[in-house]
Amino acid sequence: MSLVSFTLVVLAAFVHAGWNLLAKRAASVGPVFVFAYNFVACAVYGPWAIYRLAHDSSHWSGAGLALVALSGILHLAYSLCLQRGYHVADLSIVYPVARGTGPLLSTIGAFLILSEVPSLLGLSGLGLVVVGILMIATGGDWRAFRRPGGQAGVRWGAATGGLIASYTVVDAYAVKAIGIAPVVLDWLGNLMRFTLLAPVAARNPGRAVAAMRGHWGTAIGVGVLSPLSYILVLVALKDGAPLSLVAPMREMSMMVGALLAMLVLKERVGTGRLIGCALVVGGVALLATQ
Repeated sequence: MSLVSFTLVVLAAFVHAGWNLLAKRAASVGPVFVFAYNFVACAVYGPWAIYRLAHDSSHWSGAGLALVALSGILHLAYSLCLQRGYHVADLSIVYPVARGTGPLLSTIGAFLILSEVPSLLGLSGLGLVVVGILMIATGGDWRAFRRPGGQAGVRWGAATGGLIASYTVVDAYAVKAIGIAPVVLDWLGNLMRFTLLAPVAARNPGRAVAAMRGHWGTAIGVGVLSPLSYILVLVALKDGAPLSLVAPMREMSMMVGALLAMLVLKERVGTGRLIGCALVVGGVALLATQ
């Protein structure tokens, strides 16, 4: 992986952690907040995406359109699956399982579909990243998976991780093999989610406006940063970075999030999470040598 690609993925992890920190402030708003920040994303990135569409239509074919539609559906399914998981189980179970299984399955998909060749160092780095993610989320207390709701959390987390892996492989193929511009792929996906979520807001506009009161600043921040974090990853993939390395490196965001929670939100991190951060750093260092 080149230094430029490595830098893009690391920067994406910081941006990803930043927008999740913002989104946490509006967690109570629900789907209306998702609709709002998708609206912001479509408006902000629209001119750039439309310019690319107007000046580069050579890659649009039936396969390209099918990949864009499939990507949008998978991203929406991921959001709904994650929301359902949070409804029936603890976030501390669902999120780490999802983020741990996502890069694992993405890497397997890269080996099988994109014909990327695994190496011992790469597989070792992947393993350290996955274990580090679980350590960060659980604080090293593996008994969390046996508590009430733990098994449901594992099931929904694994399903969510499968969707993460699916859209990651599809999007990687779209930008690497088909040549679709990253900003175009992400913007069209946001536009599809915005369109599908519009009926939720339109059902009771007054309630939607009331729910968003005081949260528009946060929606603007998330609407700008969320696409940016993913576009950076897609650019790295388009420039030749192997998906089998990029997918686990993206999960550095959990390490950054844990550190931000300690520094900004003054949350207690604990020894287990610090060990998890060290494992993620070690895993990413191994991946960077590939």
